[in-house]
Amino acid sequence: MAKAFASQADMTEKTITFYEIGEGLWAFTAEGDPNSGVIIGDDSVMIVEAQATPRLAEKVIEKVRTVTDKPITHLVLTHYHAVRVLGASAYGADQIIMSDMARGMVAERGQEDWDSEFQRFPRLFEGHESIPGLTWPTTTFSDAMTVYLGNRRVDIKHLGRAHTAGDAVIHVPDQNVMFTGDIVEYHSACYCGDGYFGDWGGTLDAIRAYDVDAIAPGRGDALVGSEMVNKAIESTRDFVDSTYRPAARVAARNGSLKEAWDAVRAECDPKFSDYAIYEHCLPFNVARAYDEARGIAHPRIWTDKRDIEMWEALQG
Repeated sequence: MAKAFASQADMTEKTITFYEIGEGLWAFTAEGDPNSGVIIGDDSVMIVEAQATPRLAEKVIEKVRTVTDKPITHLVLTHYHAVRVLGASAYGADQIIMSDMARGMVAERGQEDWDSEFQRFPRLFEGHESIPGLTWPTTTFSDAMTVYLGNRRVDIKHLGRAHTAGDAVIHVPDQNVMFTGDIVEYHSACYCGDGYFGDWGGTLDAIRAYDVDAIAPGRGDALVGSEMVNKAIESTRDFVDSTYRPAARVAARNGSLKEAWDAVRAECDPKFSDYAIYEHCLPFNVARAYDEARGIAHPRIWTDKRDIEMWEALQG
């Protein structure tokens, strides 16, 4: 390999924040590392996103215990990626919830994705030896389901494909707050390696139609107030569109993946190069955009071997 992935050199520990975005609703954020969410009900707690390892999940649990001693009974995973789900065992939740399509991704590419992500971004797998195995849901849904934490209603919905085929959002109606997973990011690059560029904008529209008062995004700061919410939605849309358009133009003239890479960099670098994990995401984003533009509808499975082959092709 000509040089390491950008993420392999990213070993700086990030500063954690724990911010209340609605009554009994908290966002656990860490400077562009994967976020988690906390929903406190009458008698129990729901966690959104598990983190990559049980050791990292304990950091979320430590913050939860500063605000409540209620038991953690539910864990919702907005999609399948190893960095989001492999810490699930730490919570001891009775219910682990995913969409049907997210469960399908565990079955289709669970181990391959784990191996791939571990190679790419070792810092995010602190304590990886404590992972007991792939995380499987106890409960799945197709379009929507509702969980009651006492009187607190939590709606879990698949609004459309975006970051993956199986993305879910979690809406808490009594505070009009949403946890979006990686469909929405804030000053952080979108990872599009398993994404659906043609659908992502429509899914953002569906989120915007809720006119929520706050969002806990997949990465980046908590978004409080309509101005910040809408800014994040539109910057996410711009990122996705700015990645796909130049790659599609290259694909339309039968240009190479390397040419698509150069074209995407020319459009995206001036706008997004200071975003968290930008350099990490870019090669995978370009590869997926180039594939989709050439008619490969279902994202190909990333493996540790395919990662390296793609990266070497881009260094040529």
